[in-house]
Amino acid sequence: MIRKLLPPLALVGALALVPVTTSSLAAADVDTYKELETFMGVFERVRANYVDQVDDHTLIKGAIDGMLAALDPHSSYLEASDFQQMKTTTDGNYGGLGLSVTMEDGTVKVITPTEDTPAARAGMKAGDYITHIDGELLYGLELDQAVEKMRGAPGSAIKLTVVRPGRDKPFDLSIVRERIELRPVKWEIKDGVGILNINQFSANVGEATEAALTAIDKATGGRPTGYIVDLRSNPGGLLDQAIRVSDAFLERGEIVSERGREKGDIERFYAKPGDMAHGLPIIVLVDAGSASAAEIVAGALQDQRRAIVMGERSFGKGSVQTVIQLAQDSALRLTTARYFTPSGKSVQAGGIDPDIAVPQLSDEDYKSRPTVREADLRRHLLSQAKVDDKLLERDEGTDPRFAMTAAELKKKGVEDFQLHYALQTLKRLAPPTQTAAGGVPAKSR
Repeated sequence: MIRKLLPPLALVGALALVPVTTSSLAAADVDTYKELETFMGVFERVRANYVDQVDDHTLIKGAIDGMLAALDPHSSYLEASDFQQMKTTTDGNYGGLGLSVTMEDGTVKVITPTEDTPAARAGMKAGDYITHIDGELLYGLELDQAVEKMRGAPGSAIKLTVVRPGRDKPFDLSIVRERIELRPVKWEIKDGVGILNINQFSANVGEATEAALTAIDKATGGRPTGYIVDLRSNPGGLLDQAIRVSDAFLERGEIVSERGREKGDIERFYAKPGDMAHGLPIIVLVDAGSASAAEIVAGALQDQRRAIVMGERSFGKGSVQTVIQLAQDSALRLTTARYFTPSGKSVQAGGIDPDIAVPQLSDEDYKSRPTVREADLRRHLLSQAKVDDKLLERDEGTDPRFAMTAAELKKKGVEDFQLHYALQTLKRLAPPTQTAAGGVPAKSR
């Protein structure tokens, strides 16, 4: 999710209600007039003749929902509860399961479970379909309605019926809801390498990333070997936070641009001087669950040749949603722009291709488990980006680096092959260093 939603739940202020005057109607296009007459004709017929009496609010909201659903998967109309739910999610504090989901053919489909949440610990996987909640069929519900049913008071139990491709029968998972207070940035040091795990771009992620870099620098005495920025299964978030995180690793240059409907409607964002990683090697880990704001960071560091991107092709959500508050209790979430990496590449539907494709060998089902990307969603915005669906296949079975099984890796103590491979690669990339004044390594020249 992107809060312009990829600027920040920067609400674009309340819109003034403009009265429809005779002069403005007279200037309307004739074809538009005919379409509106058709709409009003249907509205009046339904209102007068439908088998059950339906209030006007239900009919009008349904019409608005249908109009926005015809555009793309990310534009929607938000009433009070939905609006509050969106703000709660971007704040990263709510009672629930920790799932990023979408709607496919009327069924809830899991994009990715968030790390260290009840859903992840219960074994939910990307590509799973949730058909029932506590025995109640979800088919036909709107996505926000299904999400609302999954949320609830921390400590309360919920039973999900799951259909997993590759399994013969549906199965049930019993999960206890928790207060999802995401630690958006976690860090650790392994073999002298600073590892930052950024799991969502909610509020204050930029500040937390800067604090983590400072802590790693202090813990290593100013001598880290390099950094791994783990953006796997990161569903995205706020544009301003993606820019601030990218800026922490860049000395200069463009981070991202967003381009709207008109040719001249372009806004560019640039890094400010000051690379908190001191020019040391960086590897960014991505997978099919890395979306929107996560793709901005990966794309910026990749295009500026500041980092090696490793893993799998990312999700491919390259659109910007602006939240426009219509009234005190309603808002419009509308796709208003596409974003582009510094090289001018649109991420929309194509995603970020890793520099080094590395399969997650420690997941024994990685070959058979289906992935969900933006290009799989109905009515997704189109892009000219070329998608390499065989990005990993070219390495499988021929490259000895990726010949081990999950069981063999486990015996060697490798629980996360992609992270393990990134660590080994980074240690080979680290340049010879000598301690400079102030304790920060100076690269040999």
